Amino acid sequence: MAGKTPSMTSASIRRLTLTNFRSYHAAQITLDRLGPVVLTGANGTGKTNLIEAISLLAPGRGLRRATMEELAFSEGDGGWAVSAEIEGMLGLATLGSGLDPPAGEDSSSSRKCRIDRESVGSAAAFADHLRIIWLTPAMDPLFNGPASERRRFLDRLVLAVDAQHSSRVAALERSLRSRNRLLENAPNDPHWLDAVEHETAEVAVAVAAARVETVKRLSAALDASRSQAPEFPQAEIALQGWMEQLLPDQSAVAIEDRYRALLKENRARDAAAGRTLDGPHLSDLAVTHPAKRIPAADASTGEQKALLIRLVLAHASLIKQMTGFAPLLLLDEVIAHLDPARRAALYDALSSLGAQVWMTGADAAAFGDVTGRADMFVVRNGQVQPASARFR
Repeated sequence: MAGKTPSMTSASIRRLTLTNFRSYHAAQITLDRLGPVVLTGANGTGKTNLIEAISLLAPGRGLRRATMEELAFSEGDGGWAVSAEIEGMLGLATLGSGLDPPAGEDSSSSRKCRIDRESVGSAAAFADHLRIIWLTPAMDPLFNGPASERRRFLDRLVLAVDAQHSSRVAALERSLRSRNRLLENAPNDPHWLDAVEHETAEVAVAVAAARVETVKRLSAALDASRSQAPEFPQAEIALQGWMEQLLPDQSAVAIEDRYRALLKENRARDAAAGRTLDGPHLSDLAVTHPAKRIPAADASTGEQKALLIRLVLAHASLIKQMTGFAPLLLLDEVIAHLDPARRAALYDALSSLGAQVWMTGADAAAFGDVTGRADMFVVRNGQVQPASARFR
């Protein structure tokens, strides 16, 4: 149980159990060794659902950001549960997350999180035991998409090293909504606006500071890995936003005062726009391909994918450096879009990292290079079985 002295340098799942989750009425995977875990099966059979379940053992709403009700099995009672026996940073433990069935038509329930069957306040507590990062096809257009998607990606990077970051981001969003509501009412109450803007500035600088620190650390990790896995191009990252530019050289208090003055000055403009037009909620993550001296958005589709993998690998290395434990990696349909050289390079990089990696793909042959050292499973019709077993 929790408290055993850890004997490993990577967090890993030993047994995963799903109950009434997505396409699974009941499923269980038991792993006998630390190595890659490969889930194969036709598209739409539930491979992504399974790793989404694992992602719920991290702070946040999982890799699809689904509502808790959306995660329930369609033929179930509205409740669901995910449980994993792990060997993590504090030793052996059982982590669980789920939703109780609604008691009536008008009732609602909130997500429950447990460690060793004891309730904890939120999924942030899971970060004491393991860290989880992922790469999914939905992230492929990251560099060409809106800045909001890159901010969300960045906040996931921050959250993997700072489990309290999501609560700060949520607090900033609430504060900005409160300010917008006050601005809608004419005449405005200046005392209430002053109070809300005081809080907004404080939490805004905290959010920006956490992002700046993570980008600084990740940039160093990217530099340190420059000679590794050359098949994946080097990436350079930077934050775009005046607050983020000032933070390394000015005190947080001075920047808070500056932002409060800016919010007060722009009340009329923001009231007309119906939203706050300045602040870290509009900042962007700039990623460049330094070898070609172009923004990542101008790189080819294949190069963008390779740049994204480079970022994820560097982030995983950073987490291992900071915590002493490699994080759990969830790679959804990544292998199919890599040529043989990059596929081999990815396997080598993952092996050097020493992390437990869960990979999905429709074509089992694409995983031929790791078949001998991976736990292979086939997903079909809401069931998951070892590849050597036969479905009934």
